Amino acid sequence: GGCIAVTMWVLVPMAFAGKLLGALWSSLLPLLSWLRATFWLAGTKQEQPPRSNAGAEEAREEVEEEGLAGSTTPTSVNYHFTRQCNYKCGFCFHTAKTSFVLPLEEAKRGLLMLKQAGMEKINFSGGEPFLHERGEYLGQLVRFCKEELHLPSVSIVSNGSLVRESWFKAYGEYLDILAISCDSFDENVNVLIGRGQGKKNHVENLQKLRTWCWDYRVAFKINSVINRFNVDEDMNEQIRALSPVRWKVFQCLIIEGENAGEDALREAERFIISDQEFEAFLERHKDVSCLVPESNQKVVGRPSPTRMKDSYLILDEYMRFLNCQNGRKDPSKSILDVGVEEAIKFSGFDEKMFLKRGGKYIWSKADLKLDW
Repeated sequence: GGCIAVTMWVLVPMAFAGKLLGALWSSLLPLLSWLRATFWLAGTKQEQPPRSNAGAEEAREEVEEEGLAGSTTPTSVNYHFTRQCNYKCGFCFHTAKTSFVLPLEEAKRGLLMLKQAGMEKINFSGGEPFLHERGEYLGQLVRFCKEELHLPSVSIVSNGSLVRESWFKAYGEYLDILAISCDSFDENVNVLIGRGQGKKNHVENLQKLRTWCWDYRVAFKINSVINRFNVDEDMNEQIRALSPVRWKVFQCLIIEGENAGEDALREAERFIISDQEFEAFLERHKDVSCLVPESNQKVVGRPSPTRMKDSYLILDEYMRFLNCQNGRKDPSKSILDVGVEEAIKFSGFDEKMFLKRGGKYIWSKADLKLDW
């Protein structure tokens, strides 16, 4: 059909060609783009080792699937730029398997590529993101994303133990949301989980961070992993007192190779709770308006919880997307080597599930209209 349209256009008398050019150019653009992509794909397939005839149909389906997957937009990305951490949470599912951190300029190059591919929100995580270069590396990335990439939302997930007020003074204006992990308001439980650190009190530190967020105009969020040691806790009073913009409540999750299995650095099996126990925790806190539940299985009777492992776009320290579909983290190639569009095909990301779980929300502090 495309070839006929082009042929007819060429046969039109030259006097009308100029006028028709403007009218038809916009309608031909999609066709030309499709033809170019088709021939490019065919060329790349020819460069590969020849397949048997039996594999021809499989090859065609692969191209079609890749074409569909390539349309995924990395709207919200979680960049775990370091695996190093000063805590030893027993259920951690992104453990210190390497000490690698990208050079700053390489990380910035990757973030620019993600912005060009449609990224609107970046969340820096770890490991503990404030550990590397005492938070200076993190601060540089936060400022770059807000000041140069103009991202609507820049956020951080941290255990909070290494955050200093001087960091807020230097970089607070560029940060939209600071999420602090807090699994219990009982310090003894935090020690059991692995969040205890000497004389420091995790809960007291949380209150200090809440005050700094208020003083430096950063939205404050709390993340809690519900597990065997805190599933019976009542956190209503403390959460209301801290008044976070969001309280993200996760059901403890097993990831093969991270917190379970022979190669794992953690053994999370003893932390696991049932769907029914998680549901009971949610029911106990149903009147907390900022609660955002994230279960591992869809819980009957509640519209909000969804399977979380396929609805997050996760980049590791090499800027590889991590596919969690098979209960472990299978890395793509790095976006720095193959580009965002190619790497994201192997991310296992479920864009519909991302939207269904409320992954896109008011995430810019300018739009939150907080009463500072």
